[in-house]
Amino acid sequence: MKKSEALKSIVVEANQGELIFPTNVNASLKIQQLLDDPNCSLEDAAKLTLTEPLLASRVVAIANSVAYSRFGGGVTNVRTAVTILGFSTLRSIVASVVVRQLSCAISDPVLRQKAHQLWEHSAHVAALAHLLARKVSNTDPETAMFAGIVHEVSGFYLLSRADQLPALMEPNTSEDTDNEGEFSEPDEVVIGRAVLKKLMLPKRIITAVEALWSGVRVMPPETLGDTLVLANDLASVPSPLDIRSEATIRHAASEIDFLVGDGTIHHILEESDKEVKALTISLMT
Repeated sequence: MKKSEALKSIVVEANQGELIFPTNVNASLKIQQLLDDPNCSLEDAAKLTLTEPLLASRVVAIANSVAYSRFGGGVTNVRTAVTILGFSTLRSIVASVVVRQLSCAISDPVLRQKAHQLWEHSAHVAALAHLLARKVSNTDPETAMFAGIVHEVSGFYLLSRADQLPALMEPNTSEDTDNEGEFSEPDEVVIGRAVLKKLMLPKRIITAVEALWSGVRVMPPETLGDTLVLANDLASVPSPLDIRSEATIRHAASEIDFLVGDGTIHHILEESDKEVKALTISLMT
């Protein structure tokens, strides 16, 4: 089977609403759905969080991270952590758990390594997006972090399916490009949109991820999509699914700089390096 054929088979599943997720992912999706219920209280949210140990530990770790140190740190229980973080951030953390669960479903060691690097990349993009939203684009930092966490979720999904369809990880060929047609969307975009819909993500998040797919960079960033694109470009850990070489990616990132108030974007990144690293680690562990 060629890569184009493997992608088409998943596109058919996506169009029929039959994307295949591991059982533990479905459980986390149920938590996400319950959190979206307007009648869900903070107490209910804390109880839901406790049903998933990985989610509970992640919530407490992030509440104690440098990014939230203004609340005093020293959080030792889920209820306090949920109160500090709020529903928006809690939904982001649930999404991060879903992404990690997709990774755990991969058995092939090479694919697992790709998934590990992809998660490291996603966590760094999320932390950068949180920072850039606060200090550059003046968009909601929690929403920006959420967008960063899920921006590669379709890549995780393809990696999780590559055990059964190894052709998915083959490099693109001219034949694959030709088969897309002049006016049709790439299969990866169709699949990506279906995965985002399956995760029940808000329209604003989907629009931001679609801005990343378009590849248009706006500097300084103004919208959530612009913020996500810039965070992705600046991430020190590249996506293993990026078709560019690591050297090309790093060179492109090193050339990005612009004025922000009295300083530059590089000055902001250097000044906030500790904060970004701490939030990245909290998301990853």
